Amino acid sequence: MSAHSHPAPAQIRSGLDHPVIDGDGHWVEFDPVFAERMRKVGGDLAADGFLAALKTTTDALSMSVAERSRRRIAQPAFWSRQAENTLDRATAMMPKLLYERMPEFGTDFAIIYPTAGLRLPRIHDDATRRAVIRAHNVVTADAFQNLGDRLTPAAIIPMHTPEEAIAELEYVTRELGAKVGMFGSGMSRRHPAAPSDPDAARLAVWYDVLALDSEYDYDPVWAKCRELGIAPTFHSSGSNQGLRLSPSNFVYNHIGHFAAAGHAVSKAIFLGGVTRRFPELRFAFLEGGVGWACQLFGDLLEHWERRSAKALERMDPRKLDPKLLMTLAEKYGDSDVVAALHARNGWPDHDPGLTGGVADLDDFSACKITRKQDWIDLYAKPFYFGCEADDRANAWAFSKNNPFESKLNALYSSDIGHFDVIDMRDPLAEAHELVDDGLITADNFRDFTFANAVHLWGTQNPRFFEGTAVARAAAEELKRPRAYPVLN
Repeated sequence: MSAHSHPAPAQIRSGLDHPVIDGDGHWVEFDPVFAERMRKVGGDLAADGFLAALKTTTDALSMSVAERSRRRIAQPAFWSRQAENTLDRATAMMPKLLYERMPEFGTDFAIIYPTAGLRLPRIHDDATRRAVIRAHNVVTADAFQNLGDRLTPAAIIPMHTPEEAIAELEYVTRELGAKVGMFGSGMSRRHPAAPSDPDAARLAVWYDVLALDSEYDYDPVWAKCRELGIAPTFHSSGSNQGLRLSPSNFVYNHIGHFAAAGHAVSKAIFLGGVTRRFPELRFAFLEGGVGWACQLFGDLLEHWERRSAKALERMDPRKLDPKLLMTLAEKYGDSDVVAALHARNGWPDHDPGLTGGVADLDDFSACKITRKQDWIDLYAKPFYFGCEADDRANAWAFSKNNPFESKLNALYSSDIGHFDVIDMRDPLAEAHELVDDGLITADNFRDFTFANAVHLWGTQNPRFFEGTAVARAAAEELKRPRAYPVLN
């Protein structure tokens, strides 16, 4: 609970010398109307596939807890749309009303992601998925026509195969004028030995994190993003998977699931060397906050210090001195240890060649790290993290405790339209509490609510903000050098 009584968002905005960009707001597609509009542009397969994807929630909510437990189906969200606050419910449903109320929220420009559309990249049937996503993108683009000076919607980019992703990228950018792509990640792949029982088959999957151990090479997708000026942003789910399958408690399933999904794909992109091969690209991982990213940055560095090729040399079993070990065992060990070592000629370990058959023992080989600056260039610079406004951990992005005292690129993300925003006028004031409490500076707040968003999308596409309400300020910001550490 906050100890603050919030000033009006417009009051906060008037005290800033920079615009406010919302990096992740949401609209809520009104299913009956949206589906019929999809039917007009994509046919029955698109509309019926869309409704079937949404029906999985009502089907699960219609089951008893015992039935969900038996089938290992997670408890979904119920009562997840604003009701008492009818104005906000209408605002989420109607882009023109959202557009009109932007000054009331203290926001100058917003990137708007879908709600029902979040689940569409998880549709298994290839033809259905492609038809649904194409129609969803067309209908969404139409809904936001003539609102582009304040709002831009994210197009859905399915990532089941590189070819599918590239086809949709080319269509939404060239035909619909899309500037933002919501990319799929963590797609479930059926295990070839999956049983015939539908519930067992649903659980017999592995999750593709795109850049590591995938069946496909996604470098052509990243190359296409570079060509088209699209920054890949991920708004992927980790719920209904593994440790988030409670049949009775939605909150248990919900907490941390966006962070888990972002953690998985960002770690793969880093270790898979994508940021090394495509240094121009910027990637965003949304709605999971930045706390996990601060920890991951440290974890990667600490593992590199112990598991890179040079570090592993210290662990090579062939470097052990068996005579010394035997001498120490005879002096300090018990008789069983001495006997076992004698039987092995002083060697305690398994075959040193038993390394799992990997071609390269260095898990960081794709990163080609040779200097400290590589950590800034491969992680701190290209990665951006969507942070909900009331998350106190947002301050960690600006902490000197991060490796090399590097700031991480936290993005102000209101999440308006969803149940966790009780009032759409709250997010900006909640975000500003970190300034009020002395946890971040005004300059940090400028980065959080404006500059980082400009550099995420404007680095990929210098014309991204042309014609928008923040065009002049964004153009000036893009001329400013980013304040990343310069290391030896």
